[in-house]
Amino acid sequence: MAHLTGRLPRRIERLSELAYNLFWSWHPEAQRLFERLDPGLWERCEHNPVRLLLETENLPGAADDAGFVDLYHGVMRAFDDYMRRRDTWMGRIYPDFRAPVAYFSAEFGLHESLPIYSGGLGVLAGDHVKSASDLGVPLVGVGILYAQGYFRQRIEGGVQREVYEPFDPRSRPILPAHDPDGGEVVVGVSMPGRTLYLKVWEVRVGICRVLLLDADIPQNSVEDRTLTARLYGGDARTRIAQEIILGVGGVRALRAVGERPAVFHMNEGHAAFLSLERVRELVAAGTSFKEAVRRVAASTVFTTHTPVPAGHDAFSPGLFWEFMQGWPEALGTTPEGLWALGRRDEEWGETFNMTVLAMRLSGGRNAVSAIHRKVTEDMWGDLLREIGGRIDHITNGIHTWSWLSPEMAELFDEYASGRAWREAVDDAGAWSFVEEIPASELWETHRRVKKRALSFASRRIGAGSPGLDPGALTIGFARRFATYKRATLLLQDPERLRAICGEGRVQFVFAGKAHPADTPAKGFIRELCRAAEEELSGVLFVLEDYDMNLARHLVQGVDVWLNNPRPPLEASGTSGQKAALNGAPNLSVLDGWWPEAYDGTNGWAVGGEGTSLSQEEQDAADADALYRILEEAVVPLYHGAGPSGVPEGWVGVMRRAVVTVAPAFSTQRMVRDYVHRLYVPHASSEGFS
Repeated sequence: MAHLTGRLPRRIERLSELAYNLFWSWHPEAQRLFERLDPGLWERCEHNPVRLLLETENLPGAADDAGFVDLYHGVMRAFDDYMRRRDTWMGRIYPDFRAPVAYFSAEFGLHESLPIYSGGLGVLAGDHVKSASDLGVPLVGVGILYAQGYFRQRIEGGVQREVYEPFDPRSRPILPAHDPDGGEVVVGVSMPGRTLYLKVWEVRVGICRVLLLDADIPQNSVEDRTLTARLYGGDARTRIAQEIILGVGGVRALRAVGERPAVFHMNEGHAAFLSLERVRELVAAGTSFKEAVRRVAASTVFTTHTPVPAGHDAFSPGLFWEFMQGWPEALGTTPEGLWALGRRDEEWGETFNMTVLAMRLSGGRNAVSAIHRKVTEDMWGDLLREIGGRIDHITNGIHTWSWLSPEMAELFDEYASGRAWREAVDDAGAWSFVEEIPASELWETHRRVKKRALSFASRRIGAGSPGLDPGALTIGFARRFATYKRATLLLQDPERLRAICGEGRVQFVFAGKAHPADTPAKGFIRELCRAAEEELSGVLFVLEDYDMNLARHLVQGVDVWLNNPRPPLEASGTSGQKAALNGAPNLSVLDGWWPEAYDGTNGWAVGGEGTSLSQEEQDAADADALYRILEEAVVPLYHGAGPSGVPEGWVGVMRRAVVTVAPAFSTQRMVRDYVHRLYVPHASSEGFS
């Protein structure tokens, strides 16, 4: 915060403290405070309050504005009340659980002002940390500070172009981490023939924090400074280096800042090297390798998100041993003993598989939906039987306050009896009031949000394109562009789709990034853009530069959320949960989380959970089912308004979407599940006082 010292008038000087805690990112009044300071700059700087405070010229005037100062004091009271809470859920249920959970993830999607995420895995991690803060769960996240983040997407002539921008920590809501004596923290990890130094940064997220590791510092060579440049960039050498940074460097960063976690949580296999570092620590203190492995596994939990075998990181023997020289001796074992911890036989030979390592060195393991649990058991059943383990499932959820539109939240406050729905967001009974909201008011609130969202989205389409029509049934599809998500399924029969859309009755909005190396997924973007310019012009729109800001607008403002992955390859998915929270029903294949939510009244189900058909036959069958549901159910219901102008039947489905999805698929429920079923049972004795 030092570089803000002197810029802020004393009357509003705590704005710097607020700017450096992402509490503001899920509290609308705090966002309004920053926006009111300089509305134009707030938008231009992508809702980044640190950059806003550094660049605005309006600070003296704001300090003399009585209305601004009143809002400032109200926000700061709410911030202080939140940060000083003593009566939290965790404190009531597990009052003796003191040491933190260490939550490791390769990406954290906390806010668009911190572009160190690519998609669902990162956003889930960010929502996990926020709900841990809301519940009072002591948790510290560990990740990587990517100097160029994930790429900005530009689409030119249907071709995705990746643009990387420097990430300057000094203009972001991020601060250097300090050791207990107040010094800035730098840790080292071994790379082939050298030591790599990592500066540790800190993001404050309510009462929690996330530590981020950064190799872009003068102590490293020019080449080594790029090791943390890009998320999911580079070759296998970069990948193993980043995973050593995350796992080994992450444990050392925790020790350096004075944290002694009770339990370690690996969010995907990227973080699995943390277990080797913990074994090394115990062996150095005199514990045998076998006993160290047992103790580490007992206090470690692992979440797998990947139902596709190719998505699990694996390294060749040559590459592994190049980077792991000296580790067998440090672990008190032989090379064969270390290799056995991650050994996996593939068609092309032996590899060191990070998921195998994570499975072997964890005592609790979970998939992220009921279907994904079955898929994971099929994929890893031989390993689980060998180690005598099992896999649970905790279905993913979303952080309500990060994704619910402010307009809808205000409407809910008006009709809820008290604050129960806010304080116990995962209690289904607390949401029953939604059924009593007059259809006209729910519909009008949605229309206002939709108009705002489509106005924003229209600016991402590009010059010369017609804008989105707020009067049309708007169906959204926005997510990472991987081929199994079948973004182009809708294009099976363009003529039939055009007939469904009619004249201004239906429009489709697509957004998403393809991984830079995923040529087939980039082909999907080209195909969609071509269709948007030709046979589906005016009814299909492709937006560029998908990020959390665009995602927030779409899930809050579209009428229906479309999801059509190839079953059973969607581990969970959460975008449809965000849309349902805002009253947009799902039109989805029965995969991931949707089979656990769909009840016939809260949206529509496409096809089954997978068949013996070929991929081409399955695509044709699912596309036909999708068209038929649109023709016979979705479009007539949406455009079936009576004399009042309100489509009562449609609003009934909106209500059911909110009531059935909002409580059951919140990260508040999800984090409670992790605490009850994984964190407390696997916490070391040091975690309790």
